[in-house]
Amino acid sequence: MTTFEGPVKAMPQPAGVVFDFLSNFNHFEALLPPQYVKDWESDGDACRFSVEGVGEIGLRIVDREPNKTIKFAADGKTPFLFHLWVQLKELAPGDTRVKLTIKAELNPMLKMVVSPAISKFLDVVTTAIASYDYPPLDASSASLDESF
Repeated sequence: MTTFEGPVKAMPQPAGVVFDFLSNFNHFEALLPPQYVKDWESDGDACRFSVEGVGEIGLRIVDREPNKTIKFAADGKTPFLFHLWVQLKELAPGDTRVKLTIKAELNPMLKMVVSPAISKFLDVVTTAIASYDYPPLDASSASLDESF
């Protein structure tokens, strides 16, 4: 299993706002760079798209820990099996950190081919999540108290 970790990025948002947004794939397309991602489809809990240099990717939300973690798994026909985690940590109201991690089953040749694209994808998506202009938070969100 190969692990790819994106950068930890700060964002001026409550964790609950980001969690609520990212917990629905219908919102996710706005975060993905159109120059790398094509053929977007979503039903809320699952999505499918193509990534330049990687191929067709399908994701399904498999677990949500409110305001902390969203876990995704490969869904359908994908070039390799993988899991993606979005981790959120709220340090103070309106001060949240985000980190994306992918764990993938890659043979050595495939790893060599797709590693640069996966690393770039994690960086671009983490930056997009951190800089996105989210809608206001509802009153039900809670803070995080655990570290990454």
